[in-house]
Amino acid sequence: MNDNLKKWLPWIAVAAVALIVIVVIAVNSGGDDEAATTTTTTSAGDTTTTAPDETTTTAAPDETTTTEAGGGAPEPGPLGAVELAAGEDIQIRSLQAITGDVAFLGIPNQRGTEFAVEDYGQIKGHNVTIGTPLDDLCSAEGGQAAGQLIAADDKVIGTIGTSCSSAAGAAMPLISDAGGVLISPSNTAEKLTSDLNGNAGSDYRPGYYRTAHNDSVQGQAVALFVYNELGLRTAATIHDGSTYADGLAAKFRAAFEELGGTIVAQSAVNIGDVDMVPILTEIAAASPEVLFYPIFMPEGGFIAQQAKGVAGFENVTMFGADGILVNNFMELKESEGTYFSGPDLNYGDNASETGTTAADFLARYEAEFGEAPAAPFWAHSYDATVMLLAAIDAVAVETDDGGLFIDRQALRDQLAATSGFGGIIGTLGCDAFGDCGAQKIAIVLHEDSSDVEAGKANVQFTYSPNE
Repeated sequence: MNDNLKKWLPWIAVAAVALIVIVVIAVNSGGDDEAATTTTTTSAGDTTTTAPDETTTTAAPDETTTTEAGGGAPEPGPLGAVELAAGEDIQIRSLQAITGDVAFLGIPNQRGTEFAVEDYGQIKGHNVTIGTPLDDLCSAEGGQAAGQLIAADDKVIGTIGTSCSSAAGAAMPLISDAGGVLISPSNTAEKLTSDLNGNAGSDYRPGYYRTAHNDSVQGQAVALFVYNELGLRTAATIHDGSTYADGLAAKFRAAFEELGGTIVAQSAVNIGDVDMVPILTEIAAASPEVLFYPIFMPEGGFIAQQAKGVAGFENVTMFGADGILVNNFMELKESEGTYFSGPDLNYGDNASETGTTAADFLARYEAEFGEAPAAPFWAHSYDATVMLLAAIDAVAVETDDGGLFIDRQALRDQLAATSGFGGIIGTLGCDAFGDCGAQKIAIVLHEDSSDVEAGKANVQFTYSPNE
């Protein structure tokens, strides 16, 4: 090697290294977009572009692909999701009739939800709160107003309510459109779910569930008892225009006529009516053997009290339903001798998923409030709340920062898949339209207004379409 070559050799090496660096940068750069991707060509000639810092998961047919987003939270499904920061409360709501004439129904329901939240405890380190209890007023107007509040709060993941079917019919479209869920302990109107024969009710909306029975079962139970057990062949009905009363009276009439009975009169009163004598006089002229009036207080009380003074009602069998299977009606002297249809309250040793039984609940309720629940759906409310909390627990995803991600569609899917779930009222399982409760009806005879609890327990007949 000559001296000149030795002189320039170090500079040649430096130049070579610089050239290699330039080539490497050019290959791996070419602009930000190109640098962020790698292109692969398959044997079929298809081209797949993948970001180097992301993971692509290919799901099998009919499976859901979840792409991880920043912080470990999944991407929201079609209904969106509730995302909570570390330590933030899970928000559910109680929507019941807690003021006015029907508060006797809503207050025990709300207390059932409060007990269930306490018993269930935290979900993945997060407390659960019902916030400020909402009032459905047992009316469409009340349901709509509360539904607007719930739908506008994107932190609310689920609601227990309503007390009354009319309120649910107005609230549910708003809650459903917002991606929420509503689980009722005491709505019984058929139109909110289905006819139990695969036909959706006119007010059915996705995201609605209930632990209460369906009035298609209750109407059938009353008709069977009146026709077969009491041996009566003529009947009249009164409803109050509410979704519940109108629907249940219609289901009874259809079932009674199918058995061979005759409906001799069907009438309606208005909510707020006080003078029932004119309508009772009209009904008495048709000579029914039984009057079925599935309405609420105070109108139900006025009918019972005033019927005693109407000629032609001396021997008419009086028959109410769960709307007046309540203390403030059964304490009336004129309520004695009335039959009622409602949920079968013989819960025995049934236990919730929390371990709570009916005896546990009732002992706690009386110790805390100094009375028994005034209406029959307290256990349905407890079970509805536990069912909601368990579903939230099942679908909630913990994020890397200690937060929680709850997908709204996943929650609906989890509730819809409920099966074999332990409840105070029995084993819960949801059908395609949200009927999740035990479809078992009891008929009771109330004989002593000084002993309301004895009347509720005086079962004359039980009916379940599944038995």
